[in-house]
Amino acid sequence: MAELINVGAMQLRFLRTKDDTSGALDLFEVMIPPNSRMPVPHYHRDWEETVYGLEGIVTWMVAGKRIEVGPGDDLFIPRGVVHGFVNETQAIAKMLCVLTPGVLGPEFFREMAVAVSGSVPPDPARMGEIMKRYGLIPAP
Repeated sequence: MAELINVGAMQLRFLRTKDDTSGALDLFEVMIPPNSRMPVPHYHRDWEETVYGLEGIVTWMVAGKRIEVGPGDDLFIPRGVVHGFVNETQAIAKMLCVLTPGVLGPEFFREMAVAVSGSVPPDPARMGEIMKRYGLIPAP
């Protein structure tokens, strides 16, 4: 059974982790409810991200450019490029994310889930500390 992790309103389902791919990749599905967004735009220090749209439309900002990803669309985000996303629609959106190489794993999302569930609004300093420890650099 694939692990489910709830980070705020989003739900992640890990299909493959760095541990079962010998560090080749992390593979997970993300469900984004209507009118939800990535908590903190950021860039990755140590990996690339490829996104594949499964359901609904996710609007990404990548290096300042707006890109809509719908079912069957894909998006490649090189390491070092600032990005974030939002579901601006009234429908659930789903996407498949592949991180290469696999250096993040579900541990980061487990920690973020705890950080965002404890206080409203979540503590940005705490979130930033967790992100940096795992190689996600918050955008200024």
